[in-house]
Order: sequence, then C-alpha cells, then structure tokens
Amino acid sequence: MSATLHELHRPLGSTGLRVSPLGLGTVKLGRDQGVKYPSGFRIPDDEQARALLRQARDLGINLIDTAPAYGLSEQRLGPLLRGQRDEWVIVSKTGEEFEQGRSSFDFSAAHTRMSVERSLQRLETDRIDLLLVHSDGNDLAVLQQSEVYETLAALKREGKILAYGISGKTVEGGLLALEQGDCAMVTYNLNEQGEKPVLDYAASHAKGILIKKALASGHVCLADGVDPVRASFKLVFAHPGVASAIVGTINPAHLAANVATVAAVLGGSG
Repeated sequence: MSATLHELHRPLGSTGLRVSPLGLGTVKLGRDQGVKYPSGFRIPDDEQARALLRQARDLGINLIDTAPAYGLSEQRLGPLLRGQRDEWVIVSKTGEEFEQGRSSFDFSAAHTRMSVERSLQRLETDRIDLLLVHSDGNDLAVLQQSEVYETLAALKREGKILAYGISGKTVEGGLLALEQGDCAMVTYNLNEQGEKPVLDYAASHAKGILIKKALASGHVCLADGVDPVRASFKLVFAHPGVASAIVGTINPAHLAANVATVAAVLGGSG
C-alpha cells in the first residue's frame, strides 16, 4: 500500500484545527501569470482539478491553501469541494488582489471584510478555517497601521473565520502576528532560514506555523546523490514548531512522491 498521511495529522497551534503535515497549495488552479516557477504549466481543467483534489484527500491531505490573489482559485474550489466541506481545513487570505497581471494591496477594514465575505461566497462555505493577511512585505506597518488584524479578530468572534494570522516576510512581523493572532505562514527551506525565530516562538507559545516555499519553489540544488525533496522536508519537520508545509503541485506523480517522502521523514525512516 502506498504511503499516506492519515495517521500523521497534527494540531495547528492552539486553534483546535488538526492538519495534515502536507498541505495543497492551489495557485496553479487559478493563475498562470506572474508566478515564479522553474518551468511553465497549464492550468488544469475541472476534471483534472477534481482528480487532483480526490488524490490529495485519498493520500491523507486535509489542508488546502488558496487566496483571492490566486486568480480563479477560490471560485473553482467552491464547486469542486461541494459535499466535502467538513473533510477540509481551508486556508485563504486577504490584502492582496491580482487583476490584469498585477498585484495591488488593501488592508483597510472595509476591504478586509469585503474580501472575507467574498471568499465565503466563492468557496461556498459558512466559515474559513484560517484567514491570513497576505502581506506586501511591510509586515509591521500592515499590522500596526491598518485595521486588518482587528477586523479579522471581529470576523473570528462572528464565527466567519476560526483562526487568523499572517503570511509574511519578516521576523518582526511574524512575531507580532503570533502574539496577537493564531498562526503565521513562514518561508523556511534549505536556502532561506532567516525566519526561524518565528518558528521558535510558535513552538514555545503553542501557535500555528505553516511553511511556504518549503521546496524553494522548485529551485533548490544540492550535491549529487542528495534528494532535495527529502532534504527539504527533513529540515522543515525537524523543527517542533512546524505543523504543515504547503506545496503547490498539479502533477499527480509529484503529489504522491511528496506524500511518500513526508510520510517516510515523519515515520522515522527518513
């Protein structure tokens, strides 16, 4: 029997959510402009996307990551996940919009509320499990000078989101986001480990950590004979603060291989 992640789900900090150690990123379901991957790709049609989601679920993945900035990703996931809502932990974001090939950012209270309400409609759900601020990189300014975080706190009280945090780019932003919120999505891989203090804080304060770019967006290069995927996952999951790594693949073989590698690393044979 091929490896799965069903027995390896773990808590996402103190949110009450339990997530698979590998999450499925869905930028490639909705957007093929302005993306940084080593090779080009074609956005899957509905049949291919449905098969990919079914495969992910069968392999024990219950965490799915989307965002308004991922083109049509949210609009597609709503119909694709009909009848399966309770089987998925859905992560979406607010703050970044992507239209006509360009990103723009708005962290105001009005935009934040509009964005979350729109995500709920697009995803055809009454709640989003985790809502992250899609930072423009100025993490501290976004958190301290806009109303985005207090608006997310209000939406959590209303039950429209269950937890909130930031997908940021700085240590200072990640630490502040965790002090006041539930989770941070952090870049951490063989090439970039500068945000490790955010992981350390999360581990000691029972906060949630999701890893983005765990495989360095496919760009990592190592010595001959070293499996970069295995080496990447070994690094990520060696840290006790990490709940899950989000990897965006639309290749069924890559998805199965990633799951097998994570299962091996976490199962003690890695």
